[in-house]
Amino acid sequence: MKTWSFLIFFTIVLLIYFLINYYIFKRGMQALSEAGIYRTMFFYFFLFLAFSYPFGRILEQFFRNSVSEYLVIIGAFYLAVMIYAFLFIVVVDIFRLGNHFLHFFPAFITRNYLKSAEITSYLISAIVILIVFAGHINTLYPRVHTCNITIKKSANNIQKLSMVVVSDIHLGTIIQDNHLHRIVNKVNQIKPDIVLMPGDIVDEDMAPIIEQNMTETLKKIKSKYGVFAVTGNHEYFSGVNEAVSYMEKAGIQVLQDEYVKISNAFYIIGRKDRMAERIGNGRKPLKEIVAGIDPSFPLILMDHQPLRLEEAIENGIDLQLSGHTHHGQLFPVNLITQAVYELSWGHLKKENTNYYISCGVGTWGPPVRTTSVPEIAHIKLEFTGNDKYSD
Repeated sequence: MKTWSFLIFFTIVLLIYFLINYYIFKRGMQALSEAGIYRTMFFYFFLFLAFSYPFGRILEQFFRNSVSEYLVIIGAFYLAVMIYAFLFIVVVDIFRLGNHFLHFFPAFITRNYLKSAEITSYLISAIVILIVFAGHINTLYPRVHTCNITIKKSANNIQKLSMVVVSDIHLGTIIQDNHLHRIVNKVNQIKPDIVLMPGDIVDEDMAPIIEQNMTETLKKIKSKYGVFAVTGNHEYFSGVNEAVSYMEKAGIQVLQDEYVKISNAFYIIGRKDRMAERIGNGRKPLKEIVAGIDPSFPLILMDHQPLRLEEAIENGIDLQLSGHTHHGQLFPVNLITQAVYELSWGHLKKENTNYYISCGVGTWGPPVRTTSVPEIAHIKLEFTGNDKYSD
């Protein structure tokens, strides 16, 4: 049943992908109907771009090499091009439809309609390339975003805690070891007390991570109390057991529906991603996970997908850390994530529970961001309860 669900899902995704590409292709060929050699070039170049990502992903499952890698990278950039080309063409077609009824196009367009269409296609191409280029440059330089949060509980002799949250790196073919080095260096410059990674550390395929020996880079993360992580949905796509084993070899403690008490001062609770309910062995209810916890200590929860936020309130969580949304990553997808999730990015406090949803430091699919900067969240926690020094 689960297999059929995924087949149906991916069939729908591929159908939408090819329908969008057919629309772009058809409109491009129409706009370049009198462009001669440029129309022929568009025909072959477009087909190469449209098929590069799916073909590259399929190829790397059987014959992983530099060809499959380049196809995936080129195709990933094209995903961003596709989205913005589609949006601009839709806008142009809306204006064309309006002109059909209201006749508001100026004479210099209507006198030579085909030439105007050709020029418009060149203009759209230039704008799209500029947007994608700027969005890619944005992804190369992760920024530190600082957030101050107060928890009205005692953490024994700890009054302040410097916490770094690194979410949604998506290590793999697109996010490679050189970029991981930049992230690790940024983290270490903060000199955090603890580093938390709420999911999607890896992408769809473990092979490029293993080939580039990224464990050695991950091992360079330094913090007083260690590095802790939970699984995201992409760990299940890549093979959750292999992904968890790899992270643990890198010195990252992966919490799977379990908790750990740090320095007899506060708890870190980690939940399996919701994908475990579909293709894993399920995940425990939060109530069951925290059953043995002393709630008088600060409770910090990592749960990759920020759904059902009220569950944290019901179980006395002081701070929930999530990722997954990427805050849409590409405009206007952020409008969808803002509609789907109560909080798409940033800090929210409800009753006594704080939430921080990271927009992530990496990217999924296209290495392009237009809705946010890639962030390393530096959360400065202050505990304001009375010290208790209990066991």
